[in-house]
Amino acid sequence: MAAALLPETASRLLTPETLRTAAKQSQGIHRVPISLRRAIKRYLRDQDKTHMHRKVLLLSSSFERAKGTGTELAAAATRSALLDDPHAPASAEQRTARWKVQSSYGDIGLRYREDETVAYVASRMPAIYAACHRVLREVRRRSPDFAPKNVLDFGAGPSSALWAMRAVWPKSIERVNLIEPSKEMQRAGQTLLDNLKGLPLIHSYDSIQELNRSIEKHERRHDLVISSYALGEIPSLNDRITIARQLWDLTKDVLVLLEPGTPQGSKIISQMRSYILWMEKRKCRKSEKSTGAAPSKMKSIVAQEDLLKDGAFVVAPCPHDGQCPLENSDKYCHFVQRLERTSSQRIYKRSKGVPLRGFEDEKFCYVALRRGKRPEEAWPLDGMKFDTLKERHAKRNPEDLIIDYDDQFPSEEDEEAPDCDEDSLVPYASDTQELSLFHESGEEEEEEPIRADLGGGWGRIIYSPIRRGRQVQMDVCRATKRDASEGAFERVVVTQSKNPALHLQARKSLWGDLWPF
Repeated sequence: MAAALLPETASRLLTPETLRTAAKQSQGIHRVPISLRRAIKRYLRDQDKTHMHRKVLLLSSSFERAKGTGTELAAAATRSALLDDPHAPASAEQRTARWKVQSSYGDIGLRYREDETVAYVASRMPAIYAACHRVLREVRRRSPDFAPKNVLDFGAGPSSALWAMRAVWPKSIERVNLIEPSKEMQRAGQTLLDNLKGLPLIHSYDSIQELNRSIEKHERRHDLVISSYALGEIPSLNDRITIARQLWDLTKDVLVLLEPGTPQGSKIISQMRSYILWMEKRKCRKSEKSTGAAPSKMKSIVAQEDLLKDGAFVVAPCPHDGQCPLENSDKYCHFVQRLERTSSQRIYKRSKGVPLRGFEDEKFCYVALRRGKRPEEAWPLDGMKFDTLKERHAKRNPEDLIIDYDDQFPSEEDEEAPDCDEDSLVPYASDTQELSLFHESGEEEEEEPIRADLGGGWGRIIYSPIRRGRQVQMDVCRATKRDASEGAFERVVVTQSKNPALHLQARKSLWGDLWPF
């Protein structure tokens, strides 16, 4: 009975107009909030800015070297070569080697010196903030009931993700635990957060082990755990899996993983996604076996309640929980967020003989996982009918095609009538101050009565749609089963003659938006 009512409910709630609103997940050009821009300026004002262009270039080259080191050492038998020898001569090559291997549980951290930290804040922090804000904003839109109170940020750096979380959930966050092995990064994050009001309770730790030793066992689980641009700095796959398992154990509700939008970053995200989903499926199978063997009805009820808490599903970007269809192909899943460059980026980022643009495109890969079972929702196009272009033209009223030229131009009486008093147009200093405070308070709370649910009926547009005449071609990752257990990567072609409503939506869709099925 309830299953039969689902398509009717979906058709009443969703229309061709509301489909466009629900499917919109991408952002236009993102502007870093004025509070963060001012904090970066204050931080750089007190730092040594000599040879800053060179420091930024060295930081970029060290990222490339670390990326290559991770690829080479993925299959290495030993990691002794990563250890820094304090008695060795300080050559230029050794100064750029920033790996530090800790002895406990294979926990690895990346060490940043003071000059590298300053270069990171000046050149990379705004872009990472924009990527984190884009991902967390979608988590909030897809799960409006989710409002985290306790948050864990692994590989926090200068607290880029914390700034994004404050913008997305400005009122709900009460406690934040930061894990960052680099002391210079910890100091930079504390300096950037100085003089801010309404901050939650913040604690910093060097490793996951120190976090577990410092807090009680019942307080270790966090509503939201995020790791941004940190797993790629760990060279070994075994260590990445170990840390991903530890982060999932510390997750009470949602886990978010972000990496650079490169083939290596996409591979890391795909591996961690597959491992966590496989681990939870195995746990569910064991729970089902123990439930079936329970002799008492009371025990079976308790086991069923525990079974509902087990499992995991992907909130974004994947519309399914199966194997990634791009895993064995020459393509990789990534997204782009355009942001307006801050003044520090424009000053210290050097372009190769080309004028520096006022914006930059940050490519990133991500996955947001949530505990529990994926909700069974009706697919958005169930029970929805669309007219072809020929049928739409046949239904037109001839009177609607008549143009009234008198309404196109204003009359003389309308031109002579004043719209408002001149005194109301005089600006005051208090107006400017109120506007700056309004924009500095964070992102406006959006009223989103229509949203895309977490069912398998919403596909994900990968790469930019191709618009050719009256047809639009899109590469879409979608679920092939109603329970979203399997997925596929398909080319969807929408023409204006067959479906003008969806054609209009396809023309307005961007890379990263959803597509209804």
